[in-house]
Amino acid sequence: MALSKLDNLYRQVILDHSQHPHHHGHLDTVDHEIELRNPTCGDVLQLEIVLQDGKISQIAFSGEGCTISQASASMMTDAVLGKTPAQAETMIERFSDMMIGDRPDEDWEILEDAAILQGVQQFPARIKCATLAWKALHKALSSDQHSAVSGQIVNHAETEETD
Repeated sequence: MALSKLDNLYRQVILDHSQHPHHHGHLDTVDHEIELRNPTCGDVLQLEIVLQDGKISQIAFSGEGCTISQASASMMTDAVLGKTPAQAETMIERFSDMMIGDRPDEDWEILEDAAILQGVQQFPARIKCATLAWKALHKALSSDQHSAVSGQIVNHAETEETD
């Protein structure tokens, strides 16, 4: 089955974000940091955040993972940089809705490049890969606003039951 031109473009954007991720690395100082794992695929993601003036002023991720998890993390960091935690939480909820097929007529523009990951919902085994970075962001922002969650390691599979 041949890919349409639009599918091919989306595939290229995903590959570009995976091979040349934005905001990849470590920050010098952090307000929130967390590590999440997706045992199904073997993805490991560390997320670091700095909040300044009520907004996400710096964000970085590191770790190893499949193309989808790395691309999603890159797209997520681009999308939430400069946003308030409340705005980021709205984006997290929209992304989650998109991944499970809720609100099919929703305008996903708020997610920026991450909206192109909508097609991942056709591959249930890859949904956890796509949502890993977004779950990490939610958990990091939900932690005590005044202290880092340094070294916290959570298996992504365990978060499905509680979130």
